[in-house]
Amino acid sequence: MPTGLDNRPEATTYEVERLVQLAWRGQIRVPHFQRGFRWGRDDVIRLFDSIIKGYPVGSLLLWLRPAQKQRLTLGALSIDAPSMEEALWVVDGQQRVTSLASALHPAGMHDSRFALAYDLREERFVPLPPTTEPNTAPLPFTTEPHILPLPVLFDLPRLLQWFAHHPEVAALQDRAYTLTTILRQHPVPAYLVKQEDPEVLRDIFDRMNSYGKRLSRAEIFTALHAGDESDQEPALTFGVMAEQIDRQRAFGRIDDDTVHSSVLARRGPNVHREIRLEFSTAERQGTIDFPGEDRDTAFRKGEEALLRAVEFLQEDAGIPHFTLLPYRYLLVVLTRVFGHFPNPDPTNRRLLRRWLWRTALLGPEIFRGSTTGAVRQLCGKVRPGDLTGSVQDLLAAVERPIPPLPELRRFRTNEASAKITLCSWWALQPCDPSNGKPFDTSQLADALIDRSTVADAVRYVYPPSLLPTSHRWWAANRLFIPFTEDEVGKNAGHSLWFRPPTMSKKVWLDTLHSHLLTPETAELGRAQNIVPFLQQRQQAITNHLRDFLARMCEWDFEDTPPIDQLLIEDLTDEDDHDTL
Repeated sequence: MPTGLDNRPEATTYEVERLVQLAWRGQIRVPHFQRGFRWGRDDVIRLFDSIIKGYPVGSLLLWLRPAQKQRLTLGALSIDAPSMEEALWVVDGQQRVTSLASALHPAGMHDSRFALAYDLREERFVPLPPTTEPNTAPLPFTTEPHILPLPVLFDLPRLLQWFAHHPEVAALQDRAYTLTTILRQHPVPAYLVKQEDPEVLRDIFDRMNSYGKRLSRAEIFTALHAGDESDQEPALTFGVMAEQIDRQRAFGRIDDDTVHSSVLARRGPNVHREIRLEFSTAERQGTIDFPGEDRDTAFRKGEEALLRAVEFLQEDAGIPHFTLLPYRYLLVVLTRVFGHFPNPDPTNRRLLRRWLWRTALLGPEIFRGSTTGAVRQLCGKVRPGDLTGSVQDLLAAVERPIPPLPELRRFRTNEASAKITLCSWWALQPCDPSNGKPFDTSQLADALIDRSTVADAVRYVYPPSLLPTSHRWWAANRLFIPFTEDEVGKNAGHSLWFRPPTMSKKVWLDTLHSHLLTPETAELGRAQNIVPFLQQRQQAITNHLRDFLARMCEWDFEDTPPIDQLLIEDLTDEDDHDTL
Protein backbone atom coordinates (compact mmCIF):
# COMPACT_ATOMS: atom_id res chain seq x y z
CA MET A 1 0.00 0.00 0.00
CA PRO A 2 1.39 3.47 -0.89
CA THR A 3 2.68 5.29 2.18
CA GLY A 4 2.82 8.84 0.79
CA LEU A 5 5.53 11.08 -0.64
CA ASP A 6 9.07 10.95 0.69
CA ASN A 7 9.56 14.66 -0.05
CA ARG A 8 7.16 17.53 -0.54
CA PRO A 9 6.69 18.65 -4.17
CA GLU A 10 8.94 21.47 -5.39
CA ALA A 11 7.16 24.36 -7.11
CA THR A 12 8.72 25.82 -10.25
CA THR A 13 7.78 27.44 -13.55
CA TYR A 14 8.66 26.57 -17.15
CA GLU A 15 8.32 28.93 -20.05
CA VAL A 16 6.70 27.29 -23.07
CA GLU A 17 9.96 27.53 -25.03
CA ARG A 18 11.91 25.58 -22.43
CA LEU A 19 9.11 23.07 -21.87
CA VAL A 20 8.86 22.08 -25.53
CA GLN A 21 12.64 21.94 -25.89
CA LEU A 22 12.73 19.45 -23.02
CA ALA A 23 10.01 17.44 -24.73
CA TRP A 24 11.78 17.44 -28.10
CA ARG A 25 15.01 16.23 -26.45
CA GLY A 26 13.19 13.29 -24.91
CA GLN A 27 13.51 14.53 -21.34
CA ILE A 28 9.74 14.49 -20.85
CA ARG A 29 8.23 11.01 -20.65
CA VAL A 30 4.69 9.68 -20.17
CA PRO A 31 4.21 6.91 -17.58
CA HIS A 32 2.48 3.75 -18.78
CA PHE A 33 -0.35 4.21 -16.31
CA GLN A 34 -1.32 7.49 -17.97
CA ARG A 35 -4.36 7.65 -20.18
CA GLY A 36 -3.75 8.00 -23.89
CA PHE A 37 -3.81 11.37 -25.61
CA ARG A 38 -7.48 12.32 -25.72
CA TRP A 39 -7.60 15.89 -26.97
CA GLY A 40 -8.90 16.81 -30.38
CA ARG A 41 -8.01 19.74 -32.60
CA ASP A 42 -10.49 22.10 -30.93
CA ASP A 43 -8.95 21.41 -27.52
CA VAL A 44 -5.47 22.18 -28.87
CA ILE A 45 -6.71 25.43 -30.40
CA ARG A 46 -8.28 26.46 -27.08
CA LEU A 47 -4.97 25.85 -25.32
CA PHE A 48 -3.07 28.15 -27.69
CA ASP A 49 -5.84 30.74 -27.62
CA SER A 50 -5.57 30.81 -23.81
CA ILE A 51 -1.81 31.32 -24.03
CA ILE A 52 -2.12 34.20 -26.49
CA LYS A 53 -4.74 35.85 -24.27
CA GLY A 54 -2.56 35.42 -21.20
CA TYR A 55 -4.94 33.04 -19.45
CA PRO A 56 -3.61 30.44 -16.98
CA VAL A 57 -3.37 26.98 -18.55
CA GLY A 58 -3.10 24.96 -15.35
CA SER A 59 -0.13 23.45 -13.56
CA LEU A 60 1.85 20.30 -14.31
CA LEU A 61 2.80 17.51 -11.95
CA LEU A 62 6.14 16.02 -12.99
CA TRP A 63 7.82 12.95 -11.53
CA LEU A 64 11.63 13.11 -11.43
CA ARG A 65 13.14 9.69 -11.95
CA PRO A 66 15.64 7.95 -14.26
CA ALA A 67 14.67 6.94 -17.79
CA GLN A 68 16.23 4.48 -20.19
CA LYS A 69 17.10 5.11 -23.80
CA GLN A 70 14.05 4.55 -25.95
CA ARG A 71 12.19 5.66 -29.04
CA LEU A 72 9.10 7.31 -27.66
CA THR A 73 5.93 8.71 -29.15
CA LEU A 74 4.62 12.06 -27.97
CA GLY A 75 1.50 12.99 -29.86
CA ALA A 76 2.58 13.34 -33.48
CA LEU A 77 6.29 13.13 -32.68
CA SER A 78 8.65 10.15 -32.67
CA ILE A 79 11.66 10.96 -30.51
CA ASP A 80 14.92 9.07 -29.98
CA ALA A 81 15.29 9.76 -26.28
CA PRO A 82 18.63 9.07 -24.54
CA SER A 83 18.97 7.53 -21.12
CA MET A 84 19.10 10.08 -18.30
CA GLU A 85 19.26 10.23 -14.52
CA GLU A 86 16.40 12.68 -14.11
CA ALA A 87 13.67 12.60 -16.71
CA LEU A 88 10.38 14.44 -16.20
CA TRP A 89 7.52 11.92 -16.15
CA VAL A 90 4.13 13.63 -16.62
CA VAL A 91 1.69 12.57 -13.90
CA ASP A 92 -0.73 15.41 -14.66
CA GLY A 93 -0.67 17.66 -17.73
CA GLN A 94 -0.01 15.14 -20.52
CA GLN A 95 -2.61 16.64 -22.86
CA ARG A 96 -1.10 20.13 -22.58
CA VAL A 97 2.53 19.08 -22.91
CA THR A 98 1.80 16.80 -25.86
CA SER A 99 -0.21 19.51 -27.63
CA LEU A 100 2.51 22.14 -27.20
CA ALA A 101 5.32 19.83 -28.29
CA SER A 102 3.47 18.50 -31.36
CA ALA A 103 1.81 21.66 -32.65
CA LEU A 104 4.99 23.76 -32.39
CA HIS A 105 7.25 21.23 -34.16
CA PRO A 106 7.30 20.99 -37.99
CA ALA A 107 7.05 17.18 -37.81
CA GLY A 108 3.71 17.57 -36.02
CA MET A 109 2.18 19.11 -39.12
CA HIS A 110 1.30 15.69 -40.56
CA ASP A 111 -1.30 15.17 -37.83
CA SER A 112 -4.60 16.98 -38.31
CA ARG A 113 -4.95 17.57 -34.55
CA PHE A 114 -1.76 19.64 -34.50
CA ALA A 115 -1.58 21.13 -38.01
CA LEU A 116 -2.49 24.66 -36.92
CA ALA A 117 -1.74 28.23 -37.92
CA TYR A 118 -2.45 31.75 -36.75
CA ASP A 119 -4.36 34.10 -39.03
CA LEU A 120 -2.77 37.52 -38.45
CA ARG A 121 -5.64 39.36 -40.12
CA GLU A 122 -8.50 37.55 -38.39
CA GLU A 123 -6.45 37.23 -35.17
CA ARG A 124 -7.42 33.63 -34.51
CA PHE A 125 -6.02 30.12 -34.74
CA VAL A 126 -7.08 28.09 -37.76
CA PRO A 127 -6.52 24.48 -38.90
CA LEU A 128 -4.27 23.62 -41.84
CA PRO A 129 -4.44 20.59 -44.14
CA PRO A 130 -1.95 18.10 -42.66
CA THR A 131 1.22 17.36 -44.62
CA THR A 132 1.60 13.91 -46.13
CA GLU A 133 5.05 12.96 -44.83
CA PRO A 134 4.95 12.10 -41.11
CA ASN A 135 8.65 11.31 -40.81
CA THR A 136 9.99 14.55 -42.20
CA ALA A 137 10.10 18.09 -40.85
CA PRO A 138 9.85 20.49 -43.79
CA LEU A 139 9.15 24.17 -43.41
CA PRO A 140 5.33 24.30 -43.18
CA PHE A 141 3.71 26.01 -46.14
CA THR A 142 0.48 27.92 -46.63
CA THR A 143 -0.82 29.68 -49.70
CA GLU A 144 -1.85 32.74 -47.66
CA PRO A 145 1.16 34.67 -46.27
CA HIS A 146 -0.91 36.19 -43.46
CA ILE A 147 -1.62 32.68 -42.15
CA LEU A 148 1.43 31.55 -40.15
CA PRO A 149 1.90 27.86 -39.29
CA LEU A 150 2.62 27.54 -35.59
CA PRO A 151 6.15 26.14 -36.08
CA VAL A 152 6.95 29.33 -38.01
CA LEU A 153 5.34 31.62 -35.45
CA PHE A 154 7.26 29.88 -32.66
CA ASP A 155 10.70 29.95 -34.34
CA LEU A 156 12.11 33.50 -34.66
CA PRO A 157 14.65 32.72 -37.46
CA ARG A 158 11.89 31.05 -39.47
CA LEU A 159 9.59 33.98 -38.78
CA LEU A 160 12.20 36.44 -40.10
CA GLN A 161 12.64 34.27 -43.17
CA TRP A 162 8.88 34.15 -43.66
CA PHE A 163 8.51 37.93 -43.79
CA ALA A 164 11.60 38.22 -46.00
CA HIS A 165 9.81 36.01 -48.52
CA HIS A 166 6.44 37.75 -48.07
CA PRO A 167 6.99 41.53 -48.10
CA GLU A 168 3.33 42.00 -49.01
CA VAL A 169 2.40 41.33 -45.37
CA ALA A 170 5.17 43.43 -43.80
CA ALA A 171 2.56 45.55 -42.05
CA LEU A 172 1.65 42.51 -39.94
CA GLN A 173 5.15 41.58 -38.81
CA ASP A 174 5.10 43.60 -35.54
CA ARG A 175 1.96 41.74 -34.52
CA ALA A 176 3.66 38.44 -35.36
CA TYR A 177 6.78 39.30 -33.33
CA THR A 178 4.63 40.20 -30.33
CA LEU A 179 2.77 36.89 -30.59
CA THR A 180 6.04 34.99 -30.85
CA THR A 181 7.29 36.56 -27.63
CA ILE A 182 4.02 35.85 -25.80
CA LEU A 183 3.99 32.26 -27.00
CA ARG A 184 7.60 31.47 -26.17
CA GLN A 185 7.61 33.15 -22.78
CA HIS A 186 4.23 32.09 -21.44
CA PRO A 187 4.79 30.62 -17.92
CA VAL A 188 3.54 27.15 -17.09
CA PRO A 189 3.64 26.35 -13.35
CA ALA A 190 4.76 22.87 -12.33
CA TYR A 191 5.28 20.72 -9.26
CA LEU A 192 8.30 18.41 -9.22
CA VAL A 193 8.04 15.19 -7.22
CA LYS A 194 10.96 12.92 -6.32
CA GLN A 195 9.62 9.53 -5.36
CA GLU A 196 11.00 6.02 -5.80
CA ASP A 197 7.77 4.08 -5.36
CA PRO A 198 5.71 4.16 -8.59
CA GLU A 199 2.62 3.02 -6.67
CA VAL A 200 2.56 6.40 -4.91
CA LEU A 201 2.43 8.16 -8.28
CA ARG A 202 -0.28 5.80 -9.50
CA ASP A 203 -2.26 6.69 -6.39
CA ILE A 204 -1.80 10.42 -7.06
CA PHE A 205 -2.84 9.95 -10.68
CA ASP A 206 -5.92 7.98 -9.69
CA ARG A 207 -7.01 10.60 -7.15
CA MET A 208 -6.42 13.54 -9.47
CA ASN A 209 -8.34 11.95 -12.32
CA SER A 210 -11.12 10.30 -10.32
CA TYR A 211 -12.22 13.32 -8.30
CA GLY A 212 -15.59 14.45 -9.60
CA LYS A 213 -15.48 12.04 -12.56
CA ARG A 214 -15.23 8.31 -12.38
CA LEU A 215 -12.55 6.63 -14.47
CA SER A 216 -13.85 4.53 -17.35
CA ARG A 217 -13.33 0.78 -17.40
CA ALA A 218 -10.77 1.19 -20.18
CA GLU A 219 -8.79 3.73 -18.15
CA ILE A 220 -8.80 1.49 -15.08
CA PHE A 221 -7.59 -1.41 -17.22
CA THR A 222 -4.79 0.73 -18.66
CA ALA A 223 -3.61 1.78 -15.21
CA LEU A 224 -3.75 -1.77 -13.85
CA HIS A 225 -1.89 -3.29 -16.79
CA ALA A 226 0.39 -0.41 -17.72
CA GLY A 227 3.55 -2.44 -18.23
CA ASP A 228 7.05 -1.90 -16.91
CA GLU A 229 8.39 1.67 -17.05
CA SER A 230 11.90 0.27 -17.58
CA ASP A 231 10.95 -1.14 -21.00
CA GLN A 232 12.71 0.70 -23.80
CA GLU A 233 9.72 0.46 -26.11
CA PRO A 234 6.55 2.18 -24.87
CA ALA A 235 3.66 -0.20 -24.27
CA LEU A 236 0.83 -0.23 -26.79
CA THR A 237 -2.27 1.52 -25.43
CA PHE A 238 -5.90 1.72 -26.46
CA GLY A 239 -5.42 5.31 -27.59
CA VAL A 240 -2.40 4.46 -29.74
CA MET A 241 -4.29 1.53 -31.26
CA ALA A 242 -7.19 3.81 -32.18
CA GLU A 243 -4.86 6.41 -33.70
CA GLN A 244 -2.96 3.84 -35.76
CA ILE A 245 -6.14 2.29 -37.13
CA ASP A 246 -7.51 5.72 -37.99
CA ARG A 247 -4.25 6.61 -39.71
CA GLN A 248 -4.30 3.41 -41.79
CA ARG A 249 -8.00 3.29 -42.65
CA ALA A 250 -9.31 6.89 -42.24
CA PHE A 251 -12.06 5.32 -40.13
CA GLY A 252 -12.15 8.00 -37.44
CA ARG A 253 -10.99 7.53 -33.88
CA ILE A 254 -12.60 4.60 -32.11
CA ASP A 255 -13.23 5.46 -28.47
CA ASP A 256 -11.03 3.80 -25.85
CA ASP A 257 -13.88 1.85 -24.24
CA THR A 258 -14.80 0.19 -27.54
CA VAL A 259 -11.14 -0.65 -28.21
CA HIS A 260 -10.86 -2.04 -24.68
CA SER A 261 -13.98 -4.20 -25.10
CA SER A 262 -12.73 -5.40 -28.47
CA VAL A 263 -9.38 -6.50 -27.01
CA LEU A 264 -11.18 -8.36 -24.25
CA ALA A 265 -13.69 -9.93 -26.68
CA ARG A 266 -10.94 -11.51 -28.74
CA ARG A 267 -9.55 -13.16 -25.59
CA GLY A 268 -12.87 -14.33 -24.15
CA PRO A 269 -16.62 -13.98 -24.80
CA ASN A 270 -17.45 -12.25 -21.49
CA VAL A 271 -16.10 -8.73 -21.96
CA HIS A 272 -17.49 -7.67 -18.56
CA ARG A 273 -15.33 -10.11 -16.63
CA GLU A 274 -13.06 -9.10 -13.74
CA ILE A 275 -10.15 -7.24 -15.35
CA ARG A 276 -7.73 -7.12 -12.44
CA LEU A 277 -6.65 -10.72 -13.01
CA GLU A 278 -6.76 -10.57 -16.79
CA PHE A 279 -3.21 -11.82 -17.31
CA SER A 280 -3.03 -14.19 -14.36
CA THR A 281 -3.06 -17.58 -16.09
CA ALA A 282 -3.95 -19.54 -12.98
CA GLU A 283 -7.01 -17.41 -12.30
CA ARG A 284 -8.18 -17.16 -15.92
CA GLN A 285 -7.85 -20.85 -16.85
CA GLY A 286 -10.96 -21.91 -18.68
CA THR A 287 -12.34 -18.40 -19.22
CA ILE A 288 -9.72 -17.07 -21.66
CA ASP A 289 -9.14 -18.42 -25.16
CA PHE A 290 -5.44 -17.51 -24.97
CA PRO A 291 -4.51 -18.28 -21.31
CA GLY A 292 -0.74 -18.03 -21.78
CA GLU A 293 -0.81 -14.68 -23.54
CA ASP A 294 0.95 -11.72 -21.95
CA ARG A 295 -0.24 -8.13 -21.95
CA ASP A 296 1.78 -6.89 -24.93
CA THR A 297 0.85 -9.87 -27.09
CA ALA A 298 -2.83 -9.45 -26.22
CA PHE A 299 -2.75 -5.79 -27.21
CA ARG A 300 -0.86 -6.44 -30.45
CA LYS A 301 -3.14 -9.32 -31.49
CA GLY A 302 -6.17 -7.31 -30.43
CA GLU A 303 -5.13 -4.43 -32.64
CA GLU A 304 -4.65 -6.79 -35.59
CA ALA A 305 -8.12 -8.25 -35.11
CA LEU A 306 -9.71 -4.82 -34.68
CA LEU A 307 -8.02 -3.59 -37.85
CA ARG A 308 -9.40 -6.57 -39.81
CA ALA A 309 -12.86 -5.86 -38.41
CA VAL A 310 -12.62 -2.23 -39.56
CA GLU A 311 -11.48 -3.35 -43.02
CA PHE A 312 -14.53 -5.62 -43.17
CA LEU A 313 -16.85 -2.77 -42.20
CA GLN A 314 -15.45 -0.50 -44.90
CA GLU A 315 -14.88 -2.95 -47.73
CA ASP A 316 -17.65 -5.53 -47.25
CA ALA A 317 -20.36 -3.88 -45.18
CA GLY A 318 -20.29 -0.36 -46.68
CA ILE A 319 -19.73 1.46 -43.36
CA PRO A 320 -16.97 3.96 -44.15
CA HIS A 321 -16.49 5.70 -40.79
CA PHE A 322 -16.87 5.00 -37.09
CA THR A 323 -19.52 7.71 -36.72
CA LEU A 324 -21.70 5.76 -39.17
CA LEU A 325 -21.55 2.48 -37.25
CA PRO A 326 -25.13 1.99 -36.00
CA TYR A 327 -24.04 0.33 -32.73
CA ARG A 328 -20.52 0.15 -31.33
CA TYR A 329 -21.00 -3.32 -29.92
CA LEU A 330 -21.10 -4.67 -33.48
CA LEU A 331 -17.41 -3.81 -33.82
CA VAL A 332 -16.66 -5.62 -30.56
CA VAL A 333 -18.29 -8.83 -31.81
CA LEU A 334 -16.58 -8.56 -35.20
CA THR A 335 -13.21 -8.17 -33.50
CA ARG A 336 -13.79 -11.48 -31.73
CA VAL A 337 -14.67 -13.09 -35.07
CA PHE A 338 -11.59 -11.78 -36.85
CA GLY A 339 -9.40 -12.45 -33.82
CA HIS A 340 -10.12 -16.16 -34.19
CA PHE A 341 -10.67 -16.30 -37.95
CA PRO A 342 -8.40 -13.71 -39.60
CA ASN A 343 -9.29 -14.63 -43.19
CA PRO A 344 -12.86 -15.94 -43.54
CA ASP A 345 -13.76 -17.52 -46.86
CA PRO A 346 -15.93 -15.44 -49.26
CA THR A 347 -19.16 -17.25 -48.35
CA ASN A 348 -18.75 -16.71 -44.61
CA ARG A 349 -17.72 -13.07 -45.20
CA ARG A 350 -20.98 -12.56 -47.09
CA LEU A 351 -22.93 -14.26 -44.31
CA LEU A 352 -21.17 -12.04 -41.78
CA ARG A 353 -22.26 -8.98 -43.73
CA ARG A 354 -25.79 -10.35 -43.74
CA TRP A 355 -25.63 -10.89 -39.98
CA LEU A 356 -24.19 -7.42 -39.35
CA TRP A 357 -26.92 -5.56 -41.18
CA ARG A 358 -29.74 -7.69 -39.83
CA THR A 359 -28.45 -7.09 -36.31
CA ALA A 360 -28.04 -3.36 -36.93
CA LEU A 361 -31.57 -3.07 -38.23
CA LEU A 362 -33.08 -5.08 -35.38
CA GLY A 363 -31.13 -3.18 -32.71
CA PRO A 364 -30.39 -4.27 -29.14
CA GLU A 365 -34.11 -4.52 -28.34
CA ILE A 366 -34.04 -8.21 -29.24
CA PHE A 367 -31.56 -8.64 -26.39
CA ARG A 368 -33.93 -7.00 -23.90
CA GLY A 369 -32.79 -3.59 -25.02
CA SER A 370 -29.33 -4.00 -23.54
CA THR A 371 -26.08 -3.64 -25.49
CA THR A 372 -24.40 -5.42 -22.58
CA GLY A 373 -26.66 -8.41 -23.13
CA ALA A 374 -26.14 -8.21 -26.88
CA VAL A 375 -22.34 -8.33 -26.56
CA ARG A 376 -22.46 -11.19 -24.07
CA GLN A 377 -24.81 -13.32 -26.14
CA LEU A 378 -23.27 -12.63 -29.54
CA CYS A 379 -19.65 -13.03 -28.43
CA GLY A 380 -20.68 -16.33 -26.89
CA LYS A 381 -21.74 -17.55 -30.33
CA VAL A 382 -18.18 -17.23 -31.67
CA ARG A 383 -16.44 -20.50 -30.89
CA PRO A 384 -12.70 -20.91 -31.54
CA GLY A 385 -11.94 -23.35 -34.34
CA ASP A 386 -15.44 -23.33 -35.85
CA LEU A 387 -15.95 -20.42 -38.23
CA THR A 388 -18.96 -21.82 -40.06
CA GLY A 389 -20.71 -22.88 -36.87
CA SER A 390 -20.02 -19.50 -35.29
CA VAL A 391 -21.45 -17.59 -38.25
CA GLN A 392 -24.49 -19.84 -38.39
CA ASP A 393 -25.11 -19.32 -34.66
CA LEU A 394 -24.75 -15.55 -35.04
CA LEU A 395 -27.35 -15.57 -37.78
CA ALA A 396 -29.66 -17.78 -35.74
CA ALA A 397 -29.39 -15.38 -32.80
CA VAL A 398 -30.98 -12.58 -34.84
CA GLU A 399 -33.51 -14.65 -36.76
CA ARG A 400 -36.65 -12.52 -36.61
CA PRO A 401 -39.40 -11.33 -38.95
CA ILE A 402 -38.26 -8.59 -41.30
CA PRO A 403 -38.38 -5.34 -39.31
CA PRO A 404 -39.76 -2.05 -40.65
CA LEU A 405 -37.47 0.44 -42.37
CA PRO A 406 -35.62 2.94 -40.18
CA GLU A 407 -37.59 6.05 -39.27
CA LEU A 408 -37.15 8.73 -41.94
CA ARG A 409 -39.39 11.40 -40.44
CA ARG A 410 -37.12 12.00 -37.46
CA PHE A 411 -33.57 12.18 -38.76
CA ARG A 412 -30.99 12.53 -35.94
CA THR A 413 -27.39 11.88 -36.92
CA ASN A 414 -26.56 10.34 -33.53
CA GLU A 415 -29.28 7.69 -33.86
CA ALA A 416 -28.88 4.27 -35.44
CA SER A 417 -31.72 4.80 -37.93
CA ALA A 418 -30.01 7.88 -39.40
CA LYS A 419 -26.65 6.11 -39.54
CA ILE A 420 -28.18 3.21 -41.44
CA THR A 421 -29.80 5.66 -43.85
CA LEU A 422 -26.54 7.53 -44.36
CA CYS A 423 -24.71 4.29 -45.15
CA SER A 424 -27.28 3.68 -47.87
CA TRP A 425 -26.53 7.18 -49.23
CA TRP A 426 -22.79 6.53 -49.11
CA ALA A 427 -23.36 3.48 -51.31
CA LEU A 428 -24.43 5.92 -54.05
CA GLN A 429 -21.02 7.64 -53.86
CA PRO A 430 -22.35 11.16 -53.19
CA CYS A 431 -20.67 13.75 -55.40
CA ASP A 432 -19.37 17.25 -54.82
CA PRO A 433 -22.00 19.62 -56.30
CA SER A 434 -19.29 21.94 -57.61
CA ASN A 435 -17.41 19.43 -59.77
CA GLY A 436 -19.31 16.14 -59.78
CA LYS A 437 -16.45 14.14 -58.25
CA PRO A 438 -17.45 11.49 -55.70
CA PHE A 439 -16.34 12.10 -52.13
CA ASP A 440 -13.96 9.48 -50.75
CA THR A 441 -13.34 8.13 -47.26
CA SER A 442 -10.36 10.44 -46.68
CA GLN A 443 -12.53 13.51 -47.34
CA LEU A 444 -15.19 12.12 -45.01
CA ALA A 445 -12.55 11.52 -42.33
CA ASP A 446 -11.18 15.07 -42.72
CA ALA A 447 -14.66 16.53 -42.33
CA LEU A 448 -15.20 14.57 -39.12
CA ILE A 449 -11.92 15.15 -37.28
CA ASP A 450 -12.58 15.20 -33.52
CA ARG A 451 -16.31 14.61 -34.08
CA SER A 452 -18.32 11.95 -32.29
CA THR A 453 -21.21 12.09 -34.77
CA VAL A 454 -21.48 12.52 -38.51
CA ALA A 455 -23.41 15.79 -38.13
CA ASP A 456 -20.71 17.99 -39.70
CA ALA A 457 -20.89 16.02 -42.96
CA VAL A 458 -24.70 16.22 -43.28
CA ARG A 459 -26.13 19.51 -44.56
CA TYR A 460 -29.61 20.96 -44.44
CA VAL A 461 -31.29 21.62 -47.76
CA TYR A 462 -33.54 24.27 -46.17
CA PRO A 463 -33.19 25.83 -42.71
CA PRO A 464 -35.56 23.84 -40.45
CA SER A 465 -37.28 27.06 -39.41
CA LEU A 466 -38.66 27.43 -42.96
CA LEU A 467 -40.33 24.01 -42.91
CA PRO A 468 -43.74 23.05 -41.57
CA THR A 469 -43.46 21.32 -38.20
CA SER A 470 -44.64 18.03 -39.70
CA HIS A 471 -41.71 17.99 -42.18
CA ARG A 472 -39.02 19.73 -40.17
CA TRP A 473 -36.89 16.69 -39.33
CA TRP A 474 -37.42 14.57 -42.42
CA ALA A 475 -34.42 12.83 -43.95
CA ALA A 476 -35.38 14.46 -47.24
CA ASN A 477 -34.14 17.80 -45.93
CA ARG A 478 -30.58 16.50 -45.48
CA LEU A 479 -27.66 15.96 -47.88
CA PHE A 480 -24.53 13.88 -47.33
CA ILE A 481 -21.83 16.40 -48.33
CA PRO A 482 -18.62 16.07 -46.29
CA PHE A 483 -16.95 19.43 -46.86
CA THR A 484 -14.18 20.16 -44.37
CA GLU A 485 -15.14 23.82 -43.84
CA ASP A 486 -18.65 24.75 -42.74
CA GLU A 487 -18.74 27.93 -44.80
CA VAL A 488 -18.07 25.96 -47.99
CA GLY A 489 -21.10 23.80 -47.46
CA LYS A 490 -23.67 26.37 -46.35
CA ASN A 491 -25.34 26.52 -49.74
CA ALA A 492 -24.49 22.98 -50.80
CA GLY A 493 -28.13 22.01 -51.22
CA HIS A 494 -29.05 25.01 -53.32
CA SER A 495 -26.00 24.53 -55.54
CA LEU A 496 -27.57 21.29 -56.79
CA TRP A 497 -30.51 23.13 -58.32
CA PHE A 498 -28.32 24.57 -61.08
CA ARG A 499 -25.83 22.89 -63.38
CA PRO A 500 -22.42 24.63 -63.15
CA PRO A 501 -21.34 26.10 -66.52
CA THR A 502 -18.26 23.86 -66.66
CA MET A 503 -20.18 20.66 -65.84
CA SER A 504 -21.61 18.44 -68.55
CA LYS A 505 -25.27 17.49 -68.37
CA LYS A 506 -24.40 13.83 -67.81
CA VAL A 507 -22.13 14.65 -64.86
CA TRP A 508 -24.81 16.92 -63.41
CA LEU A 509 -27.45 14.17 -63.71
CA ASP A 510 -25.08 11.69 -62.10
CA THR A 511 -24.43 14.16 -59.30
CA LEU A 512 -28.17 14.63 -58.74
CA HIS A 513 -28.67 10.87 -58.68
CA SER A 514 -25.89 10.46 -56.10
CA HIS A 515 -28.00 12.61 -53.76
CA LEU A 516 -31.30 10.91 -54.67
CA LEU A 517 -32.45 13.85 -56.76
CA THR A 518 -33.83 14.14 -60.27
CA PRO A 519 -34.11 17.15 -62.55
CA GLU A 520 -37.78 17.31 -61.54
CA THR A 521 -37.05 17.42 -57.81
CA ALA A 522 -34.25 19.91 -58.48
CA GLU A 523 -36.79 22.11 -60.27
CA LEU A 524 -39.11 21.92 -57.25
CA GLY A 525 -36.23 22.90 -55.01
CA ARG A 526 -35.24 25.77 -57.28
CA ALA A 527 -38.82 27.05 -57.26
CA GLN A 528 -38.99 26.84 -53.44
CA ASN A 529 -41.86 24.33 -53.60
CA ILE A 530 -40.64 22.96 -50.33
CA VAL A 531 -43.27 20.41 -49.32
CA PRO A 532 -43.61 18.78 -52.79
CA PHE A 533 -39.81 18.67 -52.99
CA LEU A 534 -39.54 16.95 -49.62
CA GLN A 535 -42.32 14.49 -50.42
CA GLN A 536 -40.76 13.42 -53.71
CA ARG A 537 -37.26 13.09 -52.28
CA GLN A 538 -38.54 11.27 -49.19
CA GLN A 539 -40.11 8.67 -51.47
CA ALA A 540 -36.85 8.29 -53.39
CA ILE A 541 -34.94 7.87 -50.11
CA THR A 542 -37.44 5.25 -48.93
CA ASN A 543 -37.17 3.23 -52.15
CA HIS A 544 -33.39 3.36 -52.16
CA LEU A 545 -33.11 2.45 -48.47
CA ARG A 546 -35.39 -0.55 -48.99
CA ASP A 547 -33.26 -1.75 -51.92
CA PHE A 548 -30.01 -1.18 -50.02
CA LEU A 549 -31.14 -3.16 -46.99
CA ALA A 550 -32.49 -5.94 -49.19
CA ARG A 551 -29.00 -6.28 -50.71
CA MET A 552 -27.22 -6.16 -47.38
CA CYS A 553 -29.62 -8.26 -45.28
CA GLU A 554 -30.59 -10.72 -48.03
CA TRP A 555 -33.75 -11.63 -46.16
CA ASP A 556 -34.98 -14.03 -48.86
CA PHE A 557 -31.76 -16.04 -49.06
CA GLU A 558 -31.03 -19.28 -47.26
CA ASP A 559 -28.19 -18.94 -44.75
CA THR A 560 -26.32 -21.77 -46.44
CA PRO A 561 -22.75 -22.35 -45.23
CA PRO A 562 -19.85 -22.86 -47.67
CA ILE A 563 -20.31 -25.92 -49.87
CA ASP A 564 -17.17 -27.58 -48.56
CA GLN A 565 -18.71 -27.49 -45.07
CA LEU A 566 -21.79 -29.42 -46.10
CA LEU A 567 -21.81 -33.13 -45.35
CA ILE A 568 -23.01 -35.10 -48.35
CA GLU A 569 -23.28 -38.78 -47.56
CA ASP A 570 -23.01 -41.43 -50.24
CA LEU A 571 -26.23 -43.11 -51.18
CA THR A 572 -26.61 -46.64 -49.80
CA ASP A 573 -27.74 -49.58 -51.89
CA GLU A 574 -31.16 -49.28 -50.31
CA ASP A 575 -31.34 -45.63 -51.32
CA ASP A 576 -30.38 -46.59 -54.86
CA HIS A 577 -33.14 -49.17 -54.90
CA ASP A 578 -35.72 -46.69 -53.68
CA THR A 579 -34.89 -44.23 -56.43
CA LEU A 580 -35.43 -46.73 -59.23
